[in-house]
Amino acid sequence: MSHFFRLFAFGFVLAFCMPSGYAQKSRTALEKEKSKIRKEIDYKNQLLKETKKTKKKSLNQLVLVRKKIKNRENLISTLRSEMQLIDGEIDETNNEISRKEEELNALKDEYAKMIYHAYKTRSSYDKIMFVFASEDFNQAYKRLKYLQQYSQFRQAQAKQITLTKLQLDTQITRLEDRKIEKELLIKNTRQEKNTLSEDIGEKQKLFNELNSKEKELKDEIKNNEKEARKLQKAIQRIIDEEIKKQNKGGKGKYVLTPEAKALSSNFENNKGKLPWPTSKGVVTAYYGEHWHPVLKGIKIYNNGVDISTDAGGRARAVFEGEVSGVIVLPGSGKAVMVRHGAYISVYANLVDVFVQKGDKLTTKQEIGKAKTDQQKGQTHVHFELWKGQTTMNPSQWLYQFK
Repeated sequence: MSHFFRLFAFGFVLAFCMPSGYAQKSRTALEKEKSKIRKEIDYKNQLLKETKKTKKKSLNQLVLVRKKIKNRENLISTLRSEMQLIDGEIDETNNEISRKEEELNALKDEYAKMIYHAYKTRSSYDKIMFVFASEDFNQAYKRLKYLQQYSQFRQAQAKQITLTKLQLDTQITRLEDRKIEKELLIKNTRQEKNTLSEDIGEKQKLFNELNSKEKELKDEIKNNEKEARKLQKAIQRIIDEEIKKQNKGGKGKYVLTPEAKALSSNFENNKGKLPWPTSKGVVTAYYGEHWHPVLKGIKIYNNGVDISTDAGGRARAVFEGEVSGVIVLPGSGKAVMVRHGAYISVYANLVDVFVQKGDKLTTKQEIGKAKTDQQKGQTHVHFELWKGQTTMNPSQWLYQFK
């Protein structure tokens, strides 16, 4: 009975001390997070490599380096979280090894006692006399069953010792594996910290160089504002033409057909789930008003978002719709407007356009090729989202926007 209780208690403790499903899921989630962050860092390094082909420093470089630093900090934090989980597993394994050693010693002591008892009663004559000395047949039967069960119990005890020894060896191997994992994580964390220091140094150097070019940056702001106004006027002109055409030359607002209303509804239902206007990319300029990343006291405004992408990257439709206009902006490339019922998506800074007015587009259909600024080595797509005649924040609509 005592042996049964001991086995039951051991099973209960083993089940209780096994790494929980939550911990296992956490480690899996952390591994996925590490892989994702490393891919993001690699992609930013790829874009930075393109910009470094030119000697001209740009705000785009500074933004990419800052984002890479943020990724690196997140990666270090993830590595630390993984180390904490491994430390917990090491503690659990050490405790389990101690319990196994105690159990193994107890089993060996009990087995030794049984062997000693078996040695003292090794004579078959003694066993027969033990049975024949019974007062009645019932007692004789019980004594015979006792001898059989005692023999079986001794065999089971030997098997339990072997099993416990095997489990102990497994736990020791597991402990060694976890220690190796931890050492590797410590090494990776140290390397990431060193690289982070290099990134921070690169960011400061870029900031200082750009800060010394105040006039050039202010001229760039004025030029960007000028181009933004040109694009906005062109968009507004196309919207006004659509409204006039619908209202036969009169003033009013855009009227939705039943089909357009259904399309608008589908578009709204996909808020926060729309695919990006590029297959790959990093957001380097956000919607709305923000402080300039270098110049103090100066704010800049963006009607949409700028997404840096690979040289030769393509812009693609974020939802099904109809091309309502193709805009040519001398010196600034081309832009495409796609109507989705009451909504309009705009894709600008294109060097080539693959669609024309009136084309019906499907989600993720390629629209045009992104323009590359040869002086800066930067390729980006400017994306805007409108409802009626008002711009909206794309970050609220695009999937996993950050």
